Amino acid sequence: MAICAAVLVRGTVLGGCGVAASTGAQAPTATVAVPSYSPAVAETRRQVVAALAVSSLQLQDATQPFRPPESPTVTAATRGVFQVILPADPSHGYIVVYEFRDAATAAAAGAELAAYLGTGPGRIQFPPDTQHLIRLLGTTLVTYSWSPANSTDTRSDPIPGDLATLGTAIAVPQ
Repeated sequence: MAICAAVLVRGTVLGGCGVAASTGAQAPTATVAVPSYSPAVAETRRQVVAALAVSSLQLQDATQPFRPPESPTVTAATRGVFQVILPADPSHGYIVVYEFRDAATAAAAGAELAAYLGTGPGRIQFPPDTQHLIRLLGTTLVTYSWSPANSTDTRSDPIPGDLATLGTAIAVPQ
């Protein structure tokens, strides 16, 4: 009886493997990951691309993880992370677009971020000469921080001016 049970269990296990093997998933195929953004972030990205095109600069989706120092409200926001193509300085040029439920919430979050970047906890996370740009554009914030002393690609020079044409400025206290 024990031998019959062992044979039955063995047959079921092996049979199960055969069924699983014959109906198993096919080998994975390569796919291209296409970033997906909310309509507001996508529209802001389009406007950033147009602003940078004035200086013949190109924007791409960030290929490396990037998260700048942020205030609490901004940390919780939906975001799109992009990077200006700077061949001589591939570790800089990040632009972050944050989305909020309405323009008033975006403005309040921008003021909170500006205050944070102007205080001790915010300042110590950047080189001393870092400059910050925060632009309110509808329900989104466009942010860009740069350190002139640490920039190695002169093509980054017009980025702040190009982005300053978007929306409304939110000043960071010095």
